[in-house]
Amino acid sequence: MSDVTITRLAAQGMITLKGDLTAATLATAVADVTGLDMVAAREIRRGDDRGLAWMAPDELLLLLPHAEVPSALAAIDSAMGDTPHLAADVSDARAVFRMSGDPRRILAKGTPADLRPSKFGPGEIRRTRLGQVAVAFWLTDEDAAELVCFTSVADFVADWLDNAAA
Repeated sequence: MSDVTITRLAAQGMITLKGDLTAATLATAVADVTGLDMVAAREIRRGDDRGLAWMAPDELLLLLPHAEVPSALAAIDSAMGDTPHLAADVSDARAVFRMSGDPRRILAKGTPADLRPSKFGPGEIRRTRLGQVAVAFWLTDEDAAELVCFTSVADFVADWLDNAAA
């Protein structure tokens, strides 16, 4: 039997925010919505019920309570003013899984990402593939990880994770 527990989490509010990550207006908008400072490349920061993840040189993923997404989008648009940006609710387009136990062992079976502790630790996010599916994952601590994928492939990812853990 596996030493990893895999759970599909309840719906998570998520906003994709694209723009100039060095813009002061963007950093202010992000801080207002999440209460978190800007992240660096491949970094994720979590608060009690909020998170901020670097996804690409021009893209962030904001995690927040699902019910707050509409007001957060309005706050971002207001704070950004005329600064070019794109903020979109992607909550229903994403599924989140939590792995507790030894998630590195499971993830290593299907991703090309270097998961050695010297190369990947808590507070870092990887946007990569698991099997043939696009995912992003991060360690919440050394014994737990969360993974985000498109909802359209969530059943496949759930089966893949269960099989890899078996």
